[in-house]
Amino acid sequence: MGQDQTKQQIEKGLHLYQSNQTEKALRVWMRVLEKSADPAGRFRVLGCLITAHAEMGRYKDMLKFAVVQIDTARELEDPDFLTESYLNLARSNEKLCEFQKTISYCKTCLNMQGTTVSQQLNGQVSLSMGNAFLGLSIFQKALECFEKALRYAHNNDDKMLECRVCCSLGNFYTQIKDYEKALFFPCKAAELVNDYGKGWSLKYRAMSQYHMAVAYRKLGRLADAMDCCEESMKIALQHGDRPLQALCLLCFADIHRSRRDVQLGLLKLHCLCERIYRTKEQQQELRDHVVKFHECVEEMELYCGMCGESIGEKNNQLQALPCSHFFHLKCLQTNGTRGCPNCRRLSVKPGYV
Repeated sequence: MGQDQTKQQIEKGLHLYQSNQTEKALRVWMRVLEKSADPAGRFRVLGCLITAHAEMGRYKDMLKFAVVQIDTARELEDPDFLTESYLNLARSNEKLCEFQKTISYCKTCLNMQGTTVSQQLNGQVSLSMGNAFLGLSIFQKALECFEKALRYAHNNDDKMLECRVCCSLGNFYTQIKDYEKALFFPCKAAELVNDYGKGWSLKYRAMSQYHMAVAYRKLGRLADAMDCCEESMKIALQHGDRPLQALCLLCFADIHRSRRDVQLGLLKLHCLCERIYRTKEQQQELRDHVVKFHECVEEMELYCGMCGESIGEKNNQLQALPCSHFFHLKCLQTNGTRGCPNCRRLSVKPGYV
């Protein structure tokens, strides 16, 4: 496969990927990697594979392609390519929580000053280093790196980098328990997505919504937290991003724990896991969570006393009577009696769920 054909196939893969046909795009790029004789084309397609696997949360595969890209850059003997490949190696290790390695590779990138690419990538290098310092709980150095990355973003009018830095700052302020700032920065990221992110990956929207959900929960704004977390989970499911799905599940559990409805939290957890495994066609795990869901419903004894259907499986309006029996609101409205269908006690005023 020659240079022109390699370029055409890479562009074909990008078109498929932007059309959300991820697996087809990956197959096209893998064929290019196997058949192309153009080293620069191979370097570029490796970059596409690294980005795609990063967005899907397949971090071990991301690292594997980053290592191959380093070898390709050395073969090309081009310092610009080498700088870019070291950044991808740093980002891969950051995602795998190998924070000391991340910092080491970032420092290598920063030491390669003078190349065209190094000047363009310094903001991303500072961001990755900041995330690594945050992972190690070295907060002062993390903040210094984030502020440096933000300056690069502003100086170069790089809205995408600014969005990523704002999400990281949201995580930073959550960890040091300044929850107002923890909300401010992901809200700013969400504004950037709305204003400039038409051609961006949906991952940016998902991450801003997730960090907003965490901050809202910490501030006690649980309804807002739930809305943001559901939006993030929807995108994570669409992209097959399992690490983000796991973060959203934890956030859902925290929201329900904050509401002190632990059992309802378990119901939500089993429902979401069922959707994930149904999408992945993993039948054994799917059956396990369906069984656990129904066991959870039975333990809670949440059934409508009129129609007999379980409560909590679907999004229905509920009503509790003063005797503490639960019913679907629509069932009560069609009951035609003022008494509780279960215990026959008269209900003068309904309770509230």
